[in-house]
Amino acid sequence: MNFSEKLIAYSTIVRKEVHRFMRIWTQTILPPAITQSLYFLIFGKFIGSQLRDIGGVSYMAFIVPGLVMMTVINNSFSNVASSFFSSKFQRSIEELLVSPLTNVIIVAGYITGGLLRGIICGVVVFCVSMFFIHPTVMYPGLILIFMILASIVFALGGLLNAIYAKSFDEIGIFPMFILLPLTYLGGVFYSIHTLPVFWQTVSKINPILYLVNGFRFGFYGISDVSINVSIAMLITFIIVLVFLNLYLLNKGTGLKS
Repeated sequence: MNFSEKLIAYSTIVRKEVHRFMRIWTQTILPPAITQSLYFLIFGKFIGSQLRDIGGVSYMAFIVPGLVMMTVINNSFSNVASSFFSSKFQRSIEELLVSPLTNVIIVAGYITGGLLRGIICGVVVFCVSMFFIHPTVMYPGLILIFMILASIVFALGGLLNAIYAKSFDEIGIFPMFILLPLTYLGGVFYSIHTLPVFWQTVSKINPILYLVNGFRFGFYGISDVSINVSIAMLITFIIVLVFLNLYLLNKGTGLKS
C-alpha cells in the first residue's frame, strides 16, 4: 500500500469510529454531561460553598479541571475498549486482519476515534461547568496538550483491555476496579497537600494524579506535582503502550481462536 491508500484506510476507520459514537450520542456524549452536572451541583455548589479556597481558587473552580479530565479518561478508554471488543465478538475484526492494512494503521484508527470522543466529551463537560462557574484559563495550549496526551494514553489502555478481554463482563472489570478508584484518588476533589505526609507520598504513585494536576495547572497555574514530570510520564506511557499493543496484535493475542 502506498501512502495515499494508507491514509484512506486510516480515515475510513476513524470515520467509522466517529459515526459509531455520534450515532448513539444520547448514550455516549449526553451521559457524561449529566453525570458531571450532578458533581458540580453536589460537590461544587452544595458542599464546595462550605469549604475554603484551595491555592487561592474556589472549591467549585478547583474541581472543574479534575472533572473534565475524568470525563476525557473514561470516554477515551471506554470508546476503544467497547468498539474493538465488539469487532472481536462479531468477528468483523477478521476483515481488517486479512486486509492489506498494517497493525499500525488499525491501532492509529481506533486510537484516533477514542481521542476524538474523549476530547468532545471533555469540551461538553467544560461547557456545562460554565453554567456553575467561569474558570480561569491561563495556558490553553497546555490544556490541549494534556487532553490529547491523556486521551491517547487511555485509548491505548482501552485497546489493551479489549485485546485481552474474552467477554463483555471483562471489559468492565478494569474501569470499575482499577481506573475508577485511581481517578477518585487522583486529586480530582482535593489537593494532596491536605493529606498527611505518608499519604502524600502514596498518592504520588498514582499516575492519574499527574494528569489531573498538569491539566489543572493549565487553568490556574497551580499543581501538586511537576508539570515536566507529568508530560514525560504521559509520553513514556504512550510509547510503551503503542509497542505493547502492536506486539500483541502481531502475535494474534486474543484474536485467534
